Amino acid sequence: MTTPDPDGPLAEQLLRLTRRVHRIQKRHLQQRDLGVTPAQSRLLRTLAHYGSPPRMADLAEHLEVVPRAVTTLVDGLEANGKVRRVPDPANRRVTRIELTDDGRSTLAEVRGARRSAAEEILAPLTEKERQVLGVLLDTLIDGDPPKRC
Repeated sequence: MTTPDPDGPLAEQLLRLTRRVHRIQKRHLQQRDLGVTPAQSRLLRTLAHYGSPPRMADLAEHLEVVPRAVTTLVDGLEANGKVRRVPDPANRRVTRIELTDDGRSTLAEVRGARRSAAEEILAPLTEKERQVLGVLLDTLIDGDPPKRC
């Protein structure tokens, strides 16, 4: 006889929520006709956090994906004029990735799409519920149990 998994329904809810968030974000990106996928938008957001153009390996590490996945994302974004490959001034063998002007304006639109998607997702919650959810999510993300008095 197997023991029931008390966290099974909760785990399923988290997975369903993750899929819903992804679907809604994808729809908001498509409605703005930006020509980028959710994965490409994540790469654009990541690029914006670097002070200087990063290497492909840096992006792969930051995004926690294999380098080949970054290459595919960069290829698509480069074909659409959102990013460009530039040589590293200190090492000719290294290629860096930088946002183009079109990439920067697309990034601004991506941020707007993410905000409107978040508003849609959080619409059923009161302000107090949103605050509680924020604390709970921080706890899950950080992996640290909250300090209880």
